[in-house]
Amino acid sequence: MSKYQNESEISTSRRTALKGAGLVAAVALPSATFAADKKAAAHGHRKAGLTESTFTTKDGAQLYYKDWGSGQPVVFSHGWPLSSDSWESQMLHLASNGFRVIAHDRRGHGRSSQPWTGNDMDTYADDLAGLIESLDLKNMIMIGFSTGGGEVARYIGRHGTKRVAKAALVSSVPPQMVKSATNPGGLPIEVFDGIRTASLANRAQLYKDLAAGPFFNFNRPGAKVSQGLIDWFWAQGMQAGAKNAYDCIKAFSETDFTDDLKKFDIPTLVIHGDDDQVVPIAAAGIMSAKIVKNAKLIVYPGAPHGLTDTHKDKLNADLLAFAKS
Repeated sequence: MSKYQNESEISTSRRTALKGAGLVAAVALPSATFAADKKAAAHGHRKAGLTESTFTTKDGAQLYYKDWGSGQPVVFSHGWPLSSDSWESQMLHLASNGFRVIAHDRRGHGRSSQPWTGNDMDTYADDLAGLIESLDLKNMIMIGFSTGGGEVARYIGRHGTKRVAKAALVSSVPPQMVKSATNPGGLPIEVFDGIRTASLANRAQLYKDLAAGPFFNFNRPGAKVSQGLIDWFWAQGMQAGAKNAYDCIKAFSETDFTDDLKKFDIPTLVIHGDDDQVVPIAAAGIMSAKIVKNAKLIVYPGAPHGLTDTHKDKLNADLLAFAKS
């Protein structure tokens, strides 16, 4: 028998063994899954060990969400055009300190589906309410960044605070971004028209320019530029649907959250950088802190809009202290 015949037999034997192992695994997996499901049922709200999944909204959109840790629930809402991944530092920190953390990709963003309609604050808030009710979250802490702060505000405006213990608005868009007769301190509509134009012309370049410039204040003299953060912002942004991201510009800039903020009746923390070039503090964080009853305002000197990354250690500490208070 030749050397090659021996090698052929050995190879065949190995393939047979591997197929056998695969068959054993295939038979064993359903039993293991069934056992896990029984254990999950005994423990209540979710399958044992499950940290991410999807939720279907009333109109059939599929929302991706992640669910880590155990303890009092903390629900995070992300900014435009990002995803729940933008909260990873804060989620890891709170989950490592005794809290259950949940964050979803807003419809049309991240790994969620990209429906043509429903790209407005009312629907965003109702989507979030559906997820919260599906998970039966109670005594939760809601934390919103930028557009996500608007989502939190509109959720409370439409669904109340019966499930909410506290709220935090970080670099958030409320009460309203666009300048108007009732909001003279806002930004001119031309600013947002420019974002829309750039989005249609070359949104890939728009996201690179935002990240390399005003979002992290990398355009400031002496700034320590992180190419990694620029690439990370861009990667998240390009996951969003073109139509969804375009529509969201109107949602975050023109929605008036004043009446929503007036319905806050829970401890509220407002955090904003005083060098935020994207959502200037004067018409945002400072005004929100005045509208929300007994809100606590923390100003980060020199901080940009994207302080969830540039000032993550301080933010993590402040959010944890607030959650534990």
